Amino acid sequence: MAKDIDSIFFDITPEIEELALKCETNNAIDKELYTKYEVKRGLRDLNGKGVLAGLTNISDVCASKIVDGKSVPCEGNLYYRGYNIKDLVKGFLDAKHPGFEETTYLLLFGELPTKKELKDFQDMLAERRMLPPNFVRDVIMKAPSHDMMNSITRSILQLYSYDAKADDTSIPNVLRQCLNLIAQFPMLMVYGYHAYNYKRGEDLYIYAPNPELSTAENILMMLREDRQYTELEAKILDMALVLHMDHGGGNNSTFTTHVVTSSGTDTYSTIAAAMASLKGPKHGGANIKVTRMFEDMKKNLTDWTDDDQVRAYLEALLEKRAFDKKGLIYGMGHAVYSISDPRADIFKKFVKQLAHEKGHDAEYALYEKVEHMAPQIIGEKRHIYKGVNANVDFYSGLVYSMLDLPSSLYTPIFAAARIVGWSAHRLEELQNVDKIIRPAYKPLAPYREYKNLDDR
Repeated sequence: MAKDIDSIFFDITPEIEELALKCETNNAIDKELYTKYEVKRGLRDLNGKGVLAGLTNISDVCASKIVDGKSVPCEGNLYYRGYNIKDLVKGFLDAKHPGFEETTYLLLFGELPTKKELKDFQDMLAERRMLPPNFVRDVIMKAPSHDMMNSITRSILQLYSYDAKADDTSIPNVLRQCLNLIAQFPMLMVYGYHAYNYKRGEDLYIYAPNPELSTAENILMMLREDRQYTELEAKILDMALVLHMDHGGGNNSTFTTHVVTSSGTDTYSTIAAAMASLKGPKHGGANIKVTRMFEDMKKNLTDWTDDDQVRAYLEALLEKRAFDKKGLIYGMGHAVYSISDPRADIFKKFVKQLAHEKGHDAEYALYEKVEHMAPQIIGEKRHIYKGVNANVDFYSGLVYSMLDLPSSLYTPIFAAARIVGWSAHRLEELQNVDKIIRPAYKPLAPYREYKNLDDR
């Protein structure tokens, strides 16, 4: 009897289970060998310091300072082209104008724009907020995915087919492609979301971007059926985009950008690879995990204000008895920061304001309680080599939920910001390094004599 297509492609059969066991057995490597051969797992040492793999002018993640000749942890700081992120955010908030376009200009071109340069750049992005004719019908509406990161990545790869100079890696052409993708990304994201909802039987509405609106305003306008949003909502989403734009050359998706760029491939393939990296729950997908963790926590706590109940739940998380049983408190800890994540610090001030205006004071208080208790509990349960603090993902999920953004767009919004950093790093790699990135892996398998098929 012939098997149906679904069973062939999607069932995990006993035969696959048996072969998977071989994969697990033959791929296992003794963890002690990493120490023996001084392999930096994750390209970081035990203190979280990354292996130096490149040079960059774009951003700096600062989590330590030199005191008496020794490196000691300090309050975290993030710099874009030498400017402290706290100063940049304060600057555009005080001036009461959106920060996304101004910060995009800074990361791409190295200097803060003048008023005229900013206006010209805003106009340049606005005129590029369009997709090829019939792209929505022929690409986005065809086989829409429940996962928006996959949907957007497919759209990015399809845009290659519409570009007559897709493989030209000269700086002017790559800059043109990057500006197009930065401007088009909100449409790929929002239209992909609407297409999937239409597939599920909901109404379809596709709104063209408004050239008079900022990137954040356009996202909210195109997303909502009534096109309405408040000034506070647009301001906080704009700030979120700025905070997520870049985070040094070593974060997973940006390093992916450098690696793939070094192979000489096209811009669309490079950004698609970065998207695939960002999708992972250990990277851009972490904010969804935080949100779902808190949803589970609230279901299991009878009193959110009870410290003992909160502590018991956090201990259950670490002991793999709660939520996804991975032994993690999502949103706590960072590969570089050990005392504080400056992005989380900035976010937190506005989260409290937004929570109050939206009537979510109790929920915010729970988040704040977990932020204070988790580091102590992690320190009691685990041997840690550096401090543990709330990272930007800890609060971003709460912000997005209070903005009534669908959870399926949490990571894409991260990507809508980070595509600016990827673009800057791709341009930097093309400008300075003409060598493919190829680190070494130590082989462990012993050499063996080949046996003929009849003798095995």
